[in-house]
Amino acid sequence: QVQLVESGGGLVQAGGSLSLSCAASGRLFSNYAMGWFRQAPGKEREFVVGISRFGGSTDYADFAKGRFTISRDNAKNTVYLQMNSLKPEDTAVYYCAAVLGVPGTILRGREQYPYWGQGTQVTVSS
Repeated sequence: QVQLVESGGGLVQAGGSLSLSCAASGRLFSNYAMGWFRQAPGKEREFVVGISRFGGSTDYADFAKGRFTISRDNAKNTVYLQMNSLKPEDTAVYYCAAVLGVPGTILRGREQYPYWGQGTQVTVSS
């Protein structure tokens, strides 16, 4: 089992950047593929990006391509989300999630991730 804690959210103007972190407890962090999701008010939680166990594979939602970058440091049990060129429509609570890694596959379904952090608010003003 793994416990996740996100940090780094905040308020930023459109066009700005934010860097989110997700720290995982426990050993064997490298056994888990990680994902970032977000949920805006009144909307369903949606997939943002996922990364494989050792970072060799990533998968981005179309809206995140070219603007967001996911990375992980298994020695620090942490996954990161660098967000650039932020838009007001990026405003949401951002969650990190973990699933025991399936080789060669990055999962996009929120129901496929059993472990979740508490979320961090990102607000982008226009």
